[in-house]
Amino acid sequence: MTNSPTNPASHASSGPLHAPSVWNVPNALTVLRLILVPLFVWLLLRDGGEDVGDRLLATAAFVVAIVTDRFDGDIARRWNLVTNFGKIADPIADKALTGAAFIGLSYLGELPWWVTIVVLVREWGVTALRFWVIRHGVMPASRGGKLKTVLQAIALGLYLLPWQSFAPLHWTAVAFMAAAVIVTIVTGIDYVGRALRLRAAAKRPLP
Repeated sequence: MTNSPTNPASHASSGPLHAPSVWNVPNALTVLRLILVPLFVWLLLRDGGEDVGDRLLATAAFVVAIVTDRFDGDIARRWNLVTNFGKIADPIADKALTGAAFIGLSYLGELPWWVTIVVLVREWGVTALRFWVIRHGVMPASRGGKLKTVLQAIALGLYLLPWQSFAPLHWTAVAFMAAAVIVTIVTGIDYVGRALRLRAAAKRPLP
């Protein structure tokens, strides 16, 4: 007895999975983070940043946004929900949130402007480097880059709290910010070196 012809429909059902829909949980978390940015800025700057209730709400909005950043990428990778929208919107949301926090704190006179400028130049500079070498390869986030992100989040969260006149809190915030700035600069230099090596390797003739 010969085998019957294979049903084409069975091939279709066992074929490659369709691209994930843009309407998914990770992208919803990214959009939520984007929405929280203007709300966070409004709460932070309202009444010159002097109102304790507004500062606590601003801190809460910042923490919620940071937490969504922690989970949306993990969910997307674990459940195969990575989309082009997420690849573009996620880093934009991250940089918008931390950039708004740095600029807002400097505008209120609570953080030196040079700190904000150094951090923003590094962040956008690394983004530009990634586009510069994208034809030759991808520069994934390094361990130092991940440490930088954690230190910045903790430092900003501490600076956002309204009780900076309390010396232990203030100096703890200063210590974390100093560590964040140092790691930000060091990892920025490392990314420059990695980008140059990646381009050099791509231009090197094959043996």
